[in-house]
Amino acid sequence: MANQKPSDIIEFGNEYYIRAQSSLADDRTRVLLDGNTFAVFDRYGDIQPVGFGQQGLFCRDTRYLSRLELQIAGQRPLLLSSAVREDNLLLVIDLTNPDLELPSGQVVPNGTVHLHRTKYLLDGMCFEEVTAHNYGDEPVEINLAFTFGADFADIFEVRGTERARRGVLLPPTVTNGSVVLSYRGLDNIVRRTAVQCSASTAVFTDSAVTLPIRIGPHEETAVRLTIACEQNGENRSTLNHHQGFARLKQTRTVCPLAGVDIFTSNEQLNDWLNRSLADLRMLTVATSSGPYPYAGVPWFSTVFGRDGLITAAELLWVAPDLARGVLAYLAATQASHRDPEIDAEPGKILHEVRNGEMAQLREVPFGRYYGSVDSTPLFLVLAGAYYERTGDREFLRSIWPNVIAALDWMEHYGDVDGDGFIEYARKSEHGLVQQGWKDSHDSVFYSDGRSASGPIALCEVQAYVYAARSKIASAAGDFGFDELAAKLRRAAEHLKKKFNDEFWCDELSTYALALDGVKRQCRVRSSNAGQCLWSGIAQPGRLRSTIESLLSPALFSGWGVRTIATVEKRYNPMSYHNGSVWPHDNAIIAAGVTQFRDKELALRILSGLLDLSVFTELHRLPELICGFAREPGKGPTLYPVACSPQAWASGAVFLILQSCLGLSIRARESRVCFYYPALPDAVEFVRIRDLRVGQASVDLVLERHAETVLVDIERRSGDLDVVVIK
Repeated sequence: MANQKPSDIIEFGNEYYIRAQSSLADDRTRVLLDGNTFAVFDRYGDIQPVGFGQQGLFCRDTRYLSRLELQIAGQRPLLLSSAVREDNLLLVIDLTNPDLELPSGQVVPNGTVHLHRTKYLLDGMCFEEVTAHNYGDEPVEINLAFTFGADFADIFEVRGTERARRGVLLPPTVTNGSVVLSYRGLDNIVRRTAVQCSASTAVFTDSAVTLPIRIGPHEETAVRLTIACEQNGENRSTLNHHQGFARLKQTRTVCPLAGVDIFTSNEQLNDWLNRSLADLRMLTVATSSGPYPYAGVPWFSTVFGRDGLITAAELLWVAPDLARGVLAYLAATQASHRDPEIDAEPGKILHEVRNGEMAQLREVPFGRYYGSVDSTPLFLVLAGAYYERTGDREFLRSIWPNVIAALDWMEHYGDVDGDGFIEYARKSEHGLVQQGWKDSHDSVFYSDGRSASGPIALCEVQAYVYAARSKIASAAGDFGFDELAAKLRRAAEHLKKKFNDEFWCDELSTYALALDGVKRQCRVRSSNAGQCLWSGIAQPGRLRSTIESLLSPALFSGWGVRTIATVEKRYNPMSYHNGSVWPHDNAIIAAGVTQFRDKELALRILSGLLDLSVFTELHRLPELICGFAREPGKGPTLYPVACSPQAWASGAVFLILQSCLGLSIRARESRVCFYYPALPDAVEFVRIRDLRVGQASVDLVLERHAETVLVDIERRSGDLDVVVIK
């Protein structure tokens, strides 16, 4: 740290902070994830208390490492380059020494020693290797050192929740080759961070390991560090670095997304597609019920019902096995009884699962929490869509009791006041106030800016319910449950009429955001109305008006559709839900024109987000961006604490592309259908290889010609029809 002013780092007790004006305060981060373990590093590969405090090594919602810093001869190395490999398996950093004067009197000029630093995660462990190469003509005897610390903060503490009391940090245990940092939580679980080093010369203290190395001229040497996250006496496997990395590569090959193969004429679109696939492979975790996409890093690296369902729906056409895993997990965790403390009711699909200390002690209600109004209808939508996409009767029959329970929840619990709409009103004092996808406390309001009083009926939730009943009615008919099918169709049509009567707002020329507890409209122009289009609940005469509203400058920023329009009282382009732009929201909106001749809405969204991907690091779309209007020569304004990667943001490109192509797959009819396919000017062709439908598969090329898109079948195996409607 010799090149930094001593005042750059401020110490309060055992906590360290870095002044905002310090050169250390670079909050650009690098992310790795494996299962229930993720890490957020700075560009040097270190963990520093900078930015928004999200850096660290986390496992099961606990931060097992809150500080990690590599030094060479007591100084921070100079950064040359830093990147996560394209497949998200490995973080690679290149560093070099600053000008050094060693205790021996030897002077080592800047750039003499190259440090190649690599990191990966596997099974609750962080593996690190540092290779030091001496490019000088003299041998160098020098110390490398890692300084580390563990605060064992719960993820909710890291996010800013204050606790009245915490557990206790236990004395570190130092041996010749390792140190163990420990914490006994209020849940009486002992969590341990075990740091081991491969070098026999390593000298450990309770907060650092020093590695004396000697490197001959033009020679190199390597040291390896392993950091294990353990609890209640478990000992992580001691795989060597090469074995561990080989196993990590193998786990990614069995991901349900491994076979997705899409290539286009536009290299920027290819970069966006490939990055999204890599992120989704990393975020998809094997559970006892099958693969499940964790929501996002750092704040939501766990199961979320709504996020998993929407992500699976975005990818259903290319990776239906992901939907099967999501449905199986959510069926297995469906609520079976009432528990107001966690907003649970029979048949309800969960919102969130947490495994940290605060969740186990119910300091937060999110251990297994059910406070979302839309997860249950979305579960039904995905179940029906999965059956349509795959024809998998056996699986749908296996979760049919869960389907019935979810339908019963909508009828008996979801409709709070018996008016035919699905509403929410939290039961838990500590649960979420707003329980739609825009779950910020201030996201539902009247046109004058006042918060709406509940119970709240959101417009898009009614669209989900309409689609749920329609899709399950179709499946019920196939299974011979004719009475249930007829009942669901009647209920869907009744909801459609009632929705158009009560949610349509002539003043706005679109659907109102919500109805309050006495059925007053929240007359706010919002993206929620756009999410109503795909389900079929909107009357045909009102579709065009809603689309025109979405494409107006008040809602369309140039990068995408804003959550609310610039003319609304609570509009703030820097707000989480009141003026920002969310890729997944835009994808669902684009899906509304999948079977329409006019694809302008989907094409504008694809073009806007494609341009956005050029400006984002690694071509990775974040959870959201700020809603400032796009200006010539100026890039987007990023939202500072957005999750990145985020599963449903990564999945957005696949649903938007599907919408532009008008792609629909019906496995029971062995048919792939393209409704009025279209591509933006920047994309001349799209090639889709090995699109599987049942036992058949096909390779397709869609090529833009003037005002149309031609579909060419390059290869077909099995009984499969490809139909193009123009």
